Amino acid sequence: MNEKDNNQQGLQIELTPDVAQGEYANFAIITHSSSDFVIDFARVLPGLPKAQVKSRILLAPEHAKRLMLALQENIGRYERIYGTIKIPKQDPGMIAPFNATKGEA
Repeated sequence: MNEKDNNQQGLQIELTPDVAQGEYANFAIITHSSSDFVIDFARVLPGLPKAQVKSRILLAPEHAKRLMLALQENIGRYERIYGTIKIPKQDPGMIAPFNATKGEA
């Protein structure tokens, strides 16, 4: 198969079973330099003092912007079908989606 045939058929994506299971993350830390964006996806659990990073993604700035635009488009589609996604008000100093310092049963 030559390059022209491959371009006409589209990109094939391989999804291995271990990656297909996914990782749950409820917290993301985004940092950047002049050449890269780094997104660490973490899981914060109530009562635990550490958030465990489950995945780190490195992106060129152009790809980071494409990701942002794709997320905006998909959130718009989601909200048209299911309604507005509500984000509860948080204390300005709170970095987790819940108060991780209080454990509740």
